[in-house]
Amino acid sequence: MNFMKYRYSYLLFSLFFIIPGLISLSFFGLKPSIDFTGGSLLEVKMLGSKLTSFNQSDFQNSFGENFQISSAQHTTENQYVLRGKPISNAEKDVLLQRLRDSYGETREVRFETVGPILGKELIQKTFIAGVLVSAVIILYVWRQFHSLKYGVAAVVAMFHDAVILIGVFSMLGKFWSIEVDVLFVTALLTILSFSIHDTIIVFDRIRENVKKHPRAKYQDVVNASILETLGRSINNSMTIIIMLAALSLLGGQTVRWFSIALLIGAVTGTYSSTFTAAPLLVIWDEIVLRLQKRKVRKN
Repeated sequence: MNFMKYRYSYLLFSLFFIIPGLISLSFFGLKPSIDFTGGSLLEVKMLGSKLTSFNQSDFQNSFGENFQISSAQHTTENQYVLRGKPISNAEKDVLLQRLRDSYGETREVRFETVGPILGKELIQKTFIAGVLVSAVIILYVWRQFHSLKYGVAAVVAMFHDAVILIGVFSMLGKFWSIEVDVLFVTALLTILSFSIHDTIIVFDRIRENVKKHPRAKYQDVVNASILETLGRSINNSMTIIIMLAALSLLGGQTVRWFSIALLIGAVTGTYSSTFTAAPLLVIWDEIVLRLQKRKVRKN
């Protein structure tokens, strides 16, 4: 099967997922958690019998002006996560007492407060880490494969996966109020490493086949390399995808969206290493050959 015959179709298929995400990011952005914006998180378990249904406005009425709730999530049975402006331990104790007065026995599960300075610093460090990682990967892959096109294609495929994931969570934040937190950043960086690892496997086989068949057309060499590595890539990825799918469906609320982020990255990473990075190599080679032919004609 000639996969590279449809190389432009693969890129158009990727744009089908990238463009809606970019539009969502442009208009709505991401919904940041208190890890980025600063604030307090209070997770409680309602042990009393007075709470019959989950209603954010009811919680807000109980707290009054002491604690403005920015979001509330029902995690497990009778367990809720409330987020809002930063409060002290003393103010938190007052809120817990108000919950007990309104809904019966209430137990504190978790309480966290993050300042906005830490949130801003985290965003800056995440951005700097992404730029540094991309530069190092380009240089390293360039050195190992003795061609800039391999480094650039690997990083483009890596950002392909990152943009799709960020776009998906932008839409989830808009329509389902899903927030991005430190675990999302962890998942994003993990996905980048997974994408590069899978891409390098394909590139390594391409390099071996170029040495074995130096006179063969580069497009044919890339296609043969994909045929040799595709089965292995799918088998390896499926073990990860099945595990993450199970964790997303059966895991707790605290790790569910982290698992979903990794699941999306595993799927896009498997696709991009074969159907984004490899076609970019062929397109790059075609452009270089055309430029060389033009240069010869001018001379």
